[in-house]
Amino acid sequence: MNRAVAKDPEEGGRGLGAEVGPGGAVSGEERLARAALTRIVEPGDERGGRWLRECGAVELVRRLTGTDGAAERLGGMTPKRLAGYRLRAERAEPERDLAAITALGGRFVCPGDREWPSQLDDLGDVRPTGLWVRGPRDLRLWALRSVAVVGARACTPYGSHMAAGLGAGLAELGWVVVSGAAFGVDGAAHRGALAVGGATAAVLACGVDVPYPRGHAELIGRIAEQGLVIGELPPSDHPTRGRFIQRNRVIAALTRGTVVVEAEYRSGSLVTARCAQRLGRLSMGVPGPATSGLSAGVHELLRGEAVLVTDASEIVELVGDMGELAPARTGPVHPRDLLDPVTARVLDALPGRGAADGREVARTAGTSADEALGRLYELHSLGFVERDGEGWRLAPPATRRDDARRGGT
Repeated sequence: MNRAVAKDPEEGGRGLGAEVGPGGAVSGEERLARAALTRIVEPGDERGGRWLRECGAVELVRRLTGTDGAAERLGGMTPKRLAGYRLRAERAEPERDLAAITALGGRFVCPGDREWPSQLDDLGDVRPTGLWVRGPRDLRLWALRSVAVVGARACTPYGSHMAAGLGAGLAELGWVVVSGAAFGVDGAAHRGALAVGGATAAVLACGVDVPYPRGHAELIGRIAEQGLVIGELPPSDHPTRGRFIQRNRVIAALTRGTVVVEAEYRSGSLVTARCAQRLGRLSMGVPGPATSGLSAGVHELLRGEAVLVTDASEIVELVGDMGELAPARTGPVHPRDLLDPVTARVLDALPGRGAADGREVARTAGTSADEALGRLYELHSLGFVERDGEGWRLAPPATRRDDARRGGT
């Protein structure tokens, strides 16, 4: 077997120990070993990741399953820990798992494969051993232009509305919406992207053939048909509390930035955002009511390094390429805003009630009588003022609005 450093064909990779054949493809032996390790080593096991980096997948599987004492020489290995790995290794049947994913129309993507997203290498020793993938899209290409939208499961109608809007808006701007397919914000973000025919990917904390939560079986099926369903765990494996937490690091590393819509102080969504920060990705938050406990975690995030965002264009301005700017935001422009400073001062000099002659207006406005008179006639033509005998008064509000529109201001 030819041992070489796995590299992304365009981005160079980070050399974390994948074994590749002469043509650059991951060898069959390497793929089988990595598939087996997804049964043996839990996602996010830093010790296992270090052994994988030091030994390579094939050698690590040999040591964990062999009886020659080589496993005991792994740094940090104890008899109790080894017994746990070997117990799990008894049920590792990588050929069957690979056949199962193929039957689903999916594949097992390893470091060194062309489809492997090299940004996952930023995770170092907690990088996924490999990813089980369902869906017709190219994982690496989709990940290059992706944003995570995450948040509370028990979200409010406001949170659901914002997540769906962000999902739809990002998809319409050509971005892939990544989330965890959970109830609440995750599901709303996926549905928002799907509603506009956009791109979305779900990262699961279980096998990609396990619809979890059960209530999202149809949604996960739609994502698998139109986008991507991704997981570190082999087919048929079920989620646990710890696996949900570990899943979040993959979401953070895979995407250019993470947006949190609603989250309490203790929330897995905040774990995702803070992991994104540690990896040098952007973390963003959508503000909510100051009195809402479901927005308390987001607000705490915003008090740190997270950036406040309110729509998809603001997100893209942060994570996108040069020139992808959000539109300028201004309040409404009223006809009075278009007056030059002297004319506006003459208008301000008229009393709120009653009339004033031209000399009084000039004195208050600080202009000459002739200039004040000229400005008053201009204001009359625009519908702001009207004659009252020898004096001038403000026009009724309705008249001012209608005449100003007719005046072309």
